[in-house]
Amino acid sequence: MSTSAVAEPSPALDRFSLAIGAFHADPTVDAGLNTPYGRFDTRDIGTGSVTMPRITADVLIGDSQGFSFDYYRLNRDYGTGFANNFAIGPTSVTALGNVNLDLKLDFAKFAYKWWIGSGNTVLGLGAGLAYYRVNLDSNALAGVNGATATFSQHDSDDAFAPLLEVGVRHAISPDLRLFADVSGVRKGGSNLRGHIYNAALGVEWFPVKNVGVVLSYGVSEIELKRDVDALSSTARLRVKLKGPSAFLKARF
Repeated sequence: MSTSAVAEPSPALDRFSLAIGAFHADPTVDAGLNTPYGRFDTRDIGTGSVTMPRITADVLIGDSQGFSFDYYRLNRDYGTGFANNFAIGPTSVTALGNVNLDLKLDFAKFAYKWWIGSGNTVLGLGAGLAYYRVNLDSNALAGVNGATATFSQHDSDDAFAPLLEVGVRHAISPDLRLFADVSGVRKGGSNLRGHIYNAALGVEWFPVKNVGVVLSYGVSEIELKRDVDALSSTARLRVKLKGPSAFLKARF
């Protein structure tokens, strides 16, 4: 009598997992704003760390293919002073004042993964889609040549873009695992364009069979540019995020 063996995936992978937690980051923002009074460049500004909700999920189909999902949201207010020289007609103007930015950023990615290897270490190659939505409210109060000038603007963009991803998983034991992930998004187009890069390194520990904790450190850079008019005037937003993430993870 013979029995057929049931294939099992690598101990570094789960059939299904869901992790809910937070990304505690130290963000910096660099925005280039085109206004009726000239261009304001904020340079890199930051007001300390912020905690963002984050959700990840992975599904394994068979033993070597599956899907992954990741989502986080940044909601932050920034204020900074500026001193700019710009031209209005033939006259050079110096403006001194303050600008306040209210930034909301949603980022999600969904990727198909192909895992190479069946032992304790596997390499994952992924391709999919990323979705981002940016809302930026800008308010400025400036003194221009002795007069007071105010400016208020709302910018909002959202788009899908292709995603490429590489990941490594290593199981020290079935309940203690290491991982590393790198992904990149490139958004082309004549109007809105830019890139989004993410990298993370972390550890998973399961004190009980199906529930564990995940700790990781990640770095993200988001840079978007949008042509404003036919004179190639460009609005720009660059956000850098770096810091730890912590999750409660369930696996099945």
